[in-house]
Amino acid sequence: MSKKARLILAMVIIEAVLAGIWWYLARFGMANPDRVTADFQAVVGQTMGMAMGGLLGLGFILFFVAARNDRKAAQDKTRR
Repeated sequence: MSKKARLILAMVIIEAVLAGIWWYLARFGMANPDRVTADFQAVVGQTMGMAMGGLLGLGFILFFVAARNDRKAAQDKTRR
């Protein structure tokens, strides 16, 4: 499996876990309005959105690094 494929698989799994945490916290806030602050939903949305967006941006950069490493490995393999 190429490094690009492994990176994509890892990013999908991590993003799914973060989305699950976001879903859990949003449901918790709706089910327990007396246990959370009034701006709980907004804070959770901003925090989780920033975390997921930041990770996706980092994954985008890492994808290009993995693609370069895959190309280098393919070139080294053909030279030998």
